[in-house]
This record gives sequence, C-alpha cells and structure tokens, in this order.
Amino acid sequence: MKFIGITGGVGAGKSSILSYIRDHYPCEIYLADEVAHEVKKPGTACFQELIRILGEDVLDETGDIDKKRMAEKIFADEQLLERINGIVHPAVKDYLLEKLEAAKRSGKVKLFFVEAALLIECGYGELVDEMWYVHARKSVRRKRLKESRGYSDEKIDQIMKAQLSEEAFRKGSDFVIDNGGELADACSAIDEHLNNMDA
Repeated sequence: MKFIGITGGVGAGKSSILSYIRDHYPCEIYLADEVAHEVKKPGTACFQELIRILGEDVLDETGDIDKKRMAEKIFADEQLLERINGIVHPAVKDYLLEKLEAAKRSGKVKLFFVEAALLIECGYGELVDEMWYVHARKSVRRKRLKESRGYSDEKIDQIMKAQLSEEAFRKGSDFVIDNGGELADACSAIDEHLNNMDA
C-alpha cells in the first residue's frame, strides 16, 4: 500500500483530482482540514489542551469550540497561533497514522491519500511514500476562485501570498500533476503514473 500526500495552491483543483481518484481506485482519502476538525471535538486530548490555552469562553452553546471565537483570539495574539498549531498538527498526524495502520491491516486499500495545502511545511514529506503537487497557473487559479467561490482579487492575493511558492512546491514533491487545462488530461497523467508505480 502506498501513502501519498496531495498538495497544491488554492484553486489548483485538488478536490477534482481526489474525486477522480476516489471513483477509480481502491483507496482511502483524508482531508487534513476535516481531520483537524475531528481531533478538536470534545473528549479528545487535543480539545482539552486547546481549552486550557484558549479558555472556556471559546466554546459555543453546544460545548464545541467556536471557530469564529478561536480565530478572534488567534488574530489578537500571533504567538497563540504557533501554540495552537503545535497542538493540532501533531494530533492530526497521529490520527492519520492510526488510520494508515488500520488500512494496512484491512488489506483492502491500495492507496492511502492525505490532502492539505501545508503538507510540505508540516513535514509530511518524511512520512509519505510520495508527495504529489497539483499545479495550475496563477491566472487559472484566480479565475476559478472568482467563479466558484466569489473571492475578490484582494482575498486571492492574501491567500496566495501565504502559501508556498511554485518553486518550493515543486522542490518538495515527487510528482507534478498539471491541472491547468482539461481535467481528463490530469487524470490520464495520474493513471499513467499509478500504472508505472505498480509495474
């Protein structure tokens, strides 16, 4: 079984690529953002630690962590973000490694994927068998983000500026998927790459 990381800048079309893989291969796919939400649920060690740092006023009426209140606290204190990432990121890794072991034991899965924009920065290159980079030109990504999410140029600039450069993404990856044109072309490249991995 192969453990593969999928990363790329905002608007590169990672979701479309993952949707194709999910439909065509025996695999498990985890989105790091969703896992991060999972590990922050009440009753987890991560949740207890976050409440200790953030205070109980960050909870909503149901007892869950209120994303908006948490974001406000982080915005007011830059060092807080580092402390929170230092709790959440290791918890996400532990969760994924547990799922990976379970998938190996099941013997039903050939490919195990984790997707996140920050995989390279968070050191996943040392954990995965391969890191895949979904690439599309900035102009293409900008157009997609305006059409699909209604983002303004300012918002797009802000997000792109915070993400890795094209060079850094390529340097940290083993396989580059060009997803700036037809999705079918990107999917063909994936099929070819996976066939070669099996060979």
